[in-house]
Amino acid sequence: MLDWFWTIPAVPLAGFLILTLGPSLSRAIVSWIALGTSALTAGLAASLAVTLQHQGFHPMGQTQVLWTWMDLDGFTPRIALYADALSMTMVLIITGVGVLVQLYATEYMSDDSDYQRFFAYMGLFIGAMLLLVLADNLLLLFLGWEGVGLCSYLLIGFWYRDLLNGLAARKAFIVNRIGDTAMIVGLCMLFTELGTLEIQAMLRQASLQWTIGHPMAVAATALLLGAAVGKSAQIPLQVWLPDAMAGPTPVSALIHSATMVTAGVYLIARTQTLFALAPATQTAIVVIGTTTMLFAASSALVQRDIKRIFAYSTISQLGYMFIALGVGAAGTAIFHLLTHACFKALLFLVAGALMFSLHHEKDLFNMGGLRRDLPLIFWAAVIGVASLSGLPFITAGFFSKDQILLQAWRSPSGSPWLLAAGLLGSVLTALYSFRVVFLAFFGDKHSEVTRSPGWRMTVPMGVLAALSIGVGWLGWSARAEEPSWFLRLMDTAMPVHRPDPVTEAQAGTIALLASGAALLGMGLAYLMYMHRPAILEAVGETETVQTIRRFLLREWGFNWVYRWTIKKPFGFFARAAKSDFVEQTYDRLLVRPFLLLAGSAKGDIVDQGYDRLIMRPFLWIADINRNDVLDRVYGGLIRLVEQSAVAAGRLQTGHVRWYATVLVAGALGLAGFAVFT
Repeated sequence: MLDWFWTIPAVPLAGFLILTLGPSLSRAIVSWIALGTSALTAGLAASLAVTLQHQGFHPMGQTQVLWTWMDLDGFTPRIALYADALSMTMVLIITGVGVLVQLYATEYMSDDSDYQRFFAYMGLFIGAMLLLVLADNLLLLFLGWEGVGLCSYLLIGFWYRDLLNGLAARKAFIVNRIGDTAMIVGLCMLFTELGTLEIQAMLRQASLQWTIGHPMAVAATALLLGAAVGKSAQIPLQVWLPDAMAGPTPVSALIHSATMVTAGVYLIARTQTLFALAPATQTAIVVIGTTTMLFAASSALVQRDIKRIFAYSTISQLGYMFIALGVGAAGTAIFHLLTHACFKALLFLVAGALMFSLHHEKDLFNMGGLRRDLPLIFWAAVIGVASLSGLPFITAGFFSKDQILLQAWRSPSGSPWLLAAGLLGSVLTALYSFRVVFLAFFGDKHSEVTRSPGWRMTVPMGVLAALSIGVGWLGWSARAEEPSWFLRLMDTAMPVHRPDPVTEAQAGTIALLASGAALLGMGLAYLMYMHRPAILEAVGETETVQTIRRFLLREWGFNWVYRWTIKKPFGFFARAAKSDFVEQTYDRLLVRPFLLLAGSAKGDIVDQGYDRLIMRPFLWIADINRNDVLDRVYGGLIRLVEQSAVAAGRLQTGHVRWYATVLVAGALGLAGFAVFT
C-alpha cells in the first residue's frame, strides 16, 4: 500500500479531469463519478492509515518520491509525498468529510443546471487539499495551497451570474493573495538561508543553524504566519470568509470543515519546529488568535443569516486553534481541528437542509417552530450546536476545547488572562449557537416547509452527528498526568511541542470552568430568546445597545477601514491615471506637435524629390517588364496546371464500373511494363 499512496490525491484529480474534459453527462453518471472517486479516495486513505498504524508511526514518516520536478543549479525540488500521523489525520478528515458532503450535494444541487461543473470543481478542491497536506516540500505544498485558493474562487462564485456572488469570490481571491505573497517571500528566504525546501530536511537544518530568537527565524516564521492568517481567515485578513457564504452550502461545509480554512493551521503545525525558534512569532499567534476569537464570537451574536453565523463561528474556532499553536500545544490544535471538522460540517449541512426545506430562506427570524416539521434536522442541529458550544462530557467539542483552555492556562506561554479570554469566548459561543436553535426550531412558525430532505441529505448529517459526539473520546485520558491516545499519536509527528503535564486538580478545575461557561451561555440564550424575550426587546431598544449592535454588524469596522484606506484611494489613483499630468504633458509637448508637423509636411520638396527620382523611374521599368519572356513562361505553366486539373477531374465520374476498369487497365499496364523491361 505504501507504494500506491500517490493515488490518494490522484483519484479526485482524475475525477475532475473526466468531468471537465469529457462530454456532457447525465446527473446520474456525474453522481456516480463524483461519489465513486470520493469513496475510493477515502478507502485508500483509510487503508494507508491502518497500514501505518500497524507498522507504528515513525517520527521520520514515510516518503514516496515520484520524480524530480526541476533541476536548476542546485535547486532540485521533487514531486514527493510524505505520510506521518499529522498528514494522515488531515487526509482522513478531508476524504471522510468530502465523501459525506458530496453525497449530500447530489440531492442539494440536483436542480442546478451546472451540476457537472459543480462536482468537477469539488473534485479539484479535494485533490488540491490532499496535495497540500501530503506534500514533501514547501514548493509542492504551495502548489496545493494555490490550487485550494483557485477552487475557493471558482466555488464561492459558482453562481457567478449574480453580481454579489462574483464580488464575494473576487474578494476572497484578492485577500488570500496578500497572504500568498507573504508565503512566496518566506519560501525564498527559507531556501536562501537553509538551502532546501524539503520540509523535514529544512526543519533539521533550522534547528542546527538557528538559535532561539534568531532574526531570520523570526522573519521567516512571520511571513509563514502571514500566509496562515490569510488562508485561515484571522485578523486582519478575516474579511473574506463571511462573504464566502455566497457559494452553495455544500461548498461552505467543505471550506469551513475540511479544506481551505484548515490549511493555515496545518502549515503552522507542519513547520512548528521553525516557530519554536521564534518566540516573538508565537506570541503574535496567540494575540491574533485571541483577538480573532473574541471578534468573531461577538459578531455572530447579531447576525440574522444562519450561514453567516456559522461562518463567524468558524473564524472564532480557528482562533482557538491559533491560541493552541501559539502556546506550543500543536497536537491539541489538530485535535480541535478534527472535532471542529465534524460538528461544523454538520451545522452547515443543517443550514443547507433548512434552506432546502424553506425555499432558500436564510433569515433566522423568518423561521421558527420547525422542530415538529423537521425532527431529524432539529436533533442534528441540537447535537451540532451542543458540540460547538462544548457541553460537558457528551460532545466532542468539550474535550478539544477543554484541552486548549488547559494549555492556555498551564503552558509557559499561557496566562490566567488568556484563560479568561477563552472562557469568555466559550460563553459567547454557546449564546449565539443556542440562539440559532431557539429561533429556528421553537416559537411561532414564520415559514412553511415546502419539501423535506431525502436520505442523501439526512444520512451524512446522521454520520456527522454521531462523530460530533463520539470522536472526542479519542482525546480522553483516564489520568490527567498522561497524554491521550491522540496526543501521543501527534507527538510522533510533532515531538517539539509536548504539553506540560498537569495534575488532576488542575484538569478538574478547567473542566469545571469550561462546563460552566458553556452552560452559562446556553442559559443566557434560553433566557433571552425563550423565557423572557420581552426583556431582550426592551434592552435592545436602548441607544447604547443599538450602538454596540451597529458596531458588531459592521464587523468591528474592518471593512469600513479597508474601504477608505485601500479601496477608495486606489480607485481614485486608478481613475486619475487615465488622464494624469504626465500623459497630458506628453500629449501636448510631443504628440500634437509631431502630428502638426507631419500634416504640414505633405507635398513638401522632400516628397516631390522622392516621387520624381525614385517612384516614377521604378514604375516605368516595371511597366516595360510587364509582359516579358519570364512572365509568359510563368503564365504558360499556370495554364498547363489548370488544364491538367480539368483533365484529372474528368476521370472522377462517380461510377464504380469505370473505376474498376481503370484499375484493371492500370494493373495490366504495370504488369506489361514489368515483363518487357
